[in-house]
Amino acid sequence: MTDPIGPADASRSPRYAGIATFARLPRIEDVEHADIAVVGVPFDSGVSYRPGARFGPAHVREASRLLRPYNPAQDVSPFAVQQVVDAGDIAVNPFDIGEAVAEIERAATALTEGGTRLVTIGGDHTIALPLLRSAARRHGPVAVVHFDAHLDTWDTYFGAAVTHGTPFRRASEEGLIDRTASLHVGIRGPLYDREDLRDDERLGFAIVSSVDIETEGVPAAIERMRRRIGNAPVYLSIDIDVLDPAHAPGTGTPEAGGLTSRELLRMIRALATLRLVGADVVEVAPAYDHAQVTGIAASHVAYEIVSAMGERPVRA
Repeated sequence: MTDPIGPADASRSPRYAGIATFARLPRIEDVEHADIAVVGVPFDSGVSYRPGARFGPAHVREASRLLRPYNPAQDVSPFAVQQVVDAGDIAVNPFDIGEAVAEIERAATALTEGGTRLVTIGGDHTIALPLLRSAARRHGPVAVVHFDAHLDTWDTYFGAAVTHGTPFRRASEEGLIDRTASLHVGIRGPLYDREDLRDDERLGFAIVSSVDIETEGVPAAIERMRRRIGNAPVYLSIDIDVLDPAHAPGTGTPEAGGLTSRELLRMIRALATLRLVGADVVEVAPAYDHAQVTGIAASHVAYEIVSAMGERPVRA
């Protein structure tokens, strides 16, 4: 493979100038092959409360202009050890959820045909279902590591089976997930009933709650994650509302008592030794953001995911 094309040189072109690709990376049409493609899905027709996540991809890209090529926390230059590109947006029908879900699955499958892995920026969490359908077609059932304030394993809303609160129930029912290796991280806040937790366990998920992380600490939570995942291929799904509203106000269904940005980034870095086959970062709603707080957090989350996917160079 030829040397990867990296981000635009900030010493030659100011960060605030030019096309706002993710981290100022090349567009997919500018390279012959992509190891990782960052792609947006500006879709939020599945939300149950505050809309606006359709504007998330553009907001995260704008906030990502300040990202730099070397990641000291992971000791890797993620854009030098692999070809990372911005694949633009998957434009889908905003009025028909079923059609939109089918369009996302088709586009994700086409983008990954040559072995490219996707880091998808939403959009609301509905998009995880078609992305998991595509990932499972290539890898078989995957271990879902789901960072979120909410379970997202509810059955229906107003009779609708596919919304941002149901993707992981549908994924479990369809056999897309490894029921022995999947888990939620950061869950907190009120539920409808105790049965929600029992139902979630039947669907194949373990839980590391926000309270668990507070009482046991991040290292213990990381150990629980690793034990649960084992050697399974991992799909990482991150709802930005896993962060406390102090760290991510720009989201549709905020819950008090969440993780800090530092805690979330540390936990993502711990996944670098695992086989990450795909990821999404969803539910960034810029209309509720302040000073790009949420956009900056989401862009760093995506950067840590791309870094965790990178090959580590052999050190002397």
